[in-house]
Amino acid sequence: MPSFDTNTNANDLAKLYDQSFVGMERFQVGQVLETQVQSISKDTIFLQLNGKNEGILARDEMVDKAGDLTVKVGDPVKVFFLRSDNGEMVFTTRISGEAAGPELLERAFHENIPVEGVVEKEIKGGYEVKIGETRAFCPYSQMGERRTETSGDYVGKHLTFKIQEYKENGRKIVVSNRVLHEEARQENLEELKKTLHEGMIVKGTITSLQDFGAFVDLHGAQALLPVSEIGRSRVADIRAVLSVGQEVEASILKIDWSAKRISLSTKSLLADPWDQAVSQYPEGSKHSGKVVRVTNFGAFVSLEPGLDGLVHVSEFKNSSTFDNGNGVKPGQTLSVQVQTVDRANKRISLRPATTDEEDKTVAQYMNGPSDDSTYNPFAALLKKK
Repeated sequence: MPSFDTNTNANDLAKLYDQSFVGMERFQVGQVLETQVQSISKDTIFLQLNGKNEGILARDEMVDKAGDLTVKVGDPVKVFFLRSDNGEMVFTTRISGEAAGPELLERAFHENIPVEGVVEKEIKGGYEVKIGETRAFCPYSQMGERRTETSGDYVGKHLTFKIQEYKENGRKIVVSNRVLHEEARQENLEELKKTLHEGMIVKGTITSLQDFGAFVDLHGAQALLPVSEIGRSRVADIRAVLSVGQEVEASILKIDWSAKRISLSTKSLLADPWDQAVSQYPEGSKHSGKVVRVTNFGAFVSLEPGLDGLVHVSEFKNSSTFDNGNGVKPGQTLSVQVQTVDRANKRISLRPATTDEEDKTVAQYMNGPSDDSTYNPFAALLKKK
C-alpha cells in the first residue's frame, strides 16, 4: 500500500488554490472599482473584471423606487469590494445590514463609501440613524436635498449616507445624506456641460416663480427665465402667464458654469413682429391699439405683442389735458394712423385717427342726397371743402 504524503497533497492543494486566482485581481475590502455591467439575471448584476472573471452585485441595489432597473448591459458603474464568497467577488454600491460592522464602517469613512441606514427618531439637533447594529447621528442641516419644515417625514425611512466623522472606535459617528445629493448634482452638472450650449433649445419644468422671473429645472440644473424674456409683450404679473410644474421650451441665452448660472428665453423662439412691420403697417394705414404706457412726451400704443408705436404729445389736440394724465390712460383703446415705420431702430410714429366706422359715417354724409328738412351743418361744411 503506497504511503500517503500529507505535506505533498497539502502543497498540491495550495498550488491549485493559487492557480484558481491566476489572472484575478486581488481586492481589499472597501476598494473602489469603476467597471461595466456585463450581464443581468433575475437577482444578480454581473460586473466585468479582468480576463474571464466576473464580480457580482445584488440587483436590488440598482432599482428605483418603482422597482425598475436603472442600469443596462454595458453601462458604467461604481462599486466597492465587499467580500469573497466561495470564490465569487461580491461588490456593493453601499454598505448596509449585517455587513455594516465597525471595521467596515471605519473603512467606509476613510474610503468615502456610502452606507445605508434607517432613520429611527428625531433627537436634539437632528436624527438618530441605525446602520446595521451601529447608531449614528445626522444633523438637521445634513438631511435631505434642502432644509424642510416637515422634518418628521424622514423618520422610518431607509436612506443612504456618507460618514463625515468616525471617532472612538465607532461610538461617535456623524453622517450626511445631503452630501450625496450634492455629489449627484455635481456629477449631473458635469454631464450637462458636455451637452448644453448657448443658443440651444431645451425643455424644462418650472420649479418656482419670483417677480423677477421663473426658475426652471433642466434635468437637474437650475436655470432662470427672466420676466423680460417670457414674451414679446410686457408681463405685469408673472403668475398670470406661468405656473409651477409647467413645462416650457426655451433657448439658452447665456451659460456661466463658474457661477452655475443659466439664463433662458422663451421670447427668442417667437417670431419677431418687426420683420413684417413695414408690410403689416404701411404709412397712412389705420389701426386700433391699446395704450400700454403714458409718459410726459406721449403715449405708447401696442399694435400687437412686441410692437409698440408712439403718439407724440404734440399730436393730441388738447396737450394740456394729456399732460395732466386725464385724457389718455393705460389700458385705453385708441384708434391711430401710422405716420412712419423705422424698421432698423424698431420705432413707429403714430397719430390719433378716426375709426373706420367714423369714416363710413362721414362718407355717407358726403355722398348722400341733400335733404333740406334734415339739414346737417357738419355734412354741409364737409361738402363745401
